Amino acid sequence: MRRERGVRIAGPASEEFTEAVRWYETRRPGLGAELYDAVNATIEGIERQPEIGATAYEDPKSRRVLVARFPYHVVYRLEDDEIVILAIAHMKRRPGFWKHRS
Repeated sequence: MRRERGVRIAGPASEEFTEAVRWYETRRPGLGAELYDAVNATIEGIERQPEIGATAYEDPKSRRVLVARFPYHVVYRLEDDEIVILAIAHMKRRPGFWKHRS
């Protein structure tokens, strides 16, 4: 039996997401909205299948899933009662910067 867990986006991850959407929107109108949709689709996939992501570094509770079409991954932690989105991380900038987040 599959247990439903809610998803919570941590404050820093929400800020990163907003910043990335704005940046892409300045590059080409509509591109920020495409990133927004792609990240939301990724989060919905995580909510449906929490174990879908690859283990992120040494912590077995932290996972990551690539975002389609964009150089980002969603980093999240599986808690008993929720899925916490720790970072919307660019794949080439500051690898592992989110490790201290809980």
